[in-house]
Amino acid sequence: MVQRYQNYIDGAWVDSASRKFTTSINPADHSDVIGEFQSSATIDAHSAIEAASNVKGSWRQTSSVARGGYLLKAATYLEANLEEYAQAITRESGKAIIESRGEVGRAVALLQYYGVEGSNPVGTVVPSVNPNILLYTDRMPLGVISLITPWNFPLAIPIWKMAPALVYGNTIVLKPASATPHVATLIARMWESIDLPSGVFNLITGSGGAIGDELITNPNVSAVSFTGSTKIGMQIAAESAKRGNRYQLEMGGKNPIIVLPDADLEQAAEITVSGAMKYSGQKCTATSRAIVVGNVMEEFTSLVVQKTEALKIGPGSDPDSIVVPVIDQASKENIKSMVKRGVEDGGNILTGGGVPTGSKFNRGTFVEPTVMTKVAPDSFIACEEIFGPVLSIIPSSDAEDALEIANSVEYGLSAGIFTRNLNSVLDFADRIEAGIVKINGETAGVEPQVPFGGMKSSSSGNREQGKAAIEFFTQTKTIYVDRSAT
Repeated sequence: MVQRYQNYIDGAWVDSASRKFTTSINPADHSDVIGEFQSSATIDAHSAIEAASNVKGSWRQTSSVARGGYLLKAATYLEANLEEYAQAITRESGKAIIESRGEVGRAVALLQYYGVEGSNPVGTVVPSVNPNILLYTDRMPLGVISLITPWNFPLAIPIWKMAPALVYGNTIVLKPASATPHVATLIARMWESIDLPSGVFNLITGSGGAIGDELITNPNVSAVSFTGSTKIGMQIAAESAKRGNRYQLEMGGKNPIIVLPDADLEQAAEITVSGAMKYSGQKCTATSRAIVVGNVMEEFTSLVVQKTEALKIGPGSDPDSIVVPVIDQASKENIKSMVKRGVEDGGNILTGGGVPTGSKFNRGTFVEPTVMTKVAPDSFIACEEIFGPVLSIIPSSDAEDALEIANSVEYGLSAGIFTRNLNSVLDFADRIEAGIVKINGETAGVEPQVPFGGMKSSSSGNREQGKAAIEFFTQTKTIYVDRSAT
């Protein structure tokens, strides 16, 4: 019998008012049903927000050291249950098990980082022109924050939003992606297990179309942190702006790497393929465009094709699989249609372009890793996010031309360059329009102690992670203390 899961509101597991459910399935094997999850209605979102609002005062009054202590206990719990959580991520999102273990490890590191942050100073003492005045600043929590998170990092992204939100004194409502609700219930179980006060964390599952408006427009919500599509992000921005609420948006990417003639081509090809094809390209920081300068085009392309064809396609539960299933049938069809359009616009498929055949692929949503050439820099496939294992290799005449091509799209999340030339490195780092810059490194993969975010249509500008998180999750209060009159 399929297990049925509930929402987690005000410290209790509860059914939704709709009495309706959706199923979550394994992308590698659609006959493997993970469970049934609540199709929440507006009233459920309202209840979760109300629960968070009722305790925001008491949570704010809890010392930041104590709040950090809850995060440290959660880190210990998660580390002790690492394999269970990793297996759950692989089963529900399709991710390779080695990457799922890395995701749990990253979540542990985030909880540890922000747990310690609870003991760090958050304000400053500033000299006043009046020697009788003590002048200082403090940071105040915003209140109730709605977190709307994607399926591709179903543990790490919710944690990197909620850890700073909680330690800085906010209460939260989490709405995970409809494709990965089970991992979200495990997050709720983590907080329940370490006795986080009721109402501080709340979870509701269901479609954004049904409950998204309430999470954004409810008057008790002070801010929204969202990771997902640019289209939905812009809608959230518009609605939040009407109400004067804060919004934090991390959206699409069309991440380039530039290969200069002096690069170590073996290294460049290896890292490019890794960035483009691991997790089947289902990362906002995945490498999507390789812009090659000068006469190394043929050698670099040959190396990329060789390395791509050597990748093993299979379920994430197989430790040797690199190219895993994409999240669902709609994604599979979208990737296929974008590759088809790329060919119609003049692109040439060097490898891949279809779906793998064989019994182990028949019950999952697998696509072949694809490398294309003869892709015009302004073509649809060179400009639009694919979110699949597709790499376009684009020639350029010189470094200036390559930089112009790299900056020509609407996105600006992550970008890299392969070269041994320090001047080229410094010029690229200064002029590339991207929030994350990698030198001889993979566009995907970031560390938790530094700011994360993009430029242009990739981000609203509010950085996540590291010390930068405090800027979004708190507001500054300036306090003047004058001596009493005597």
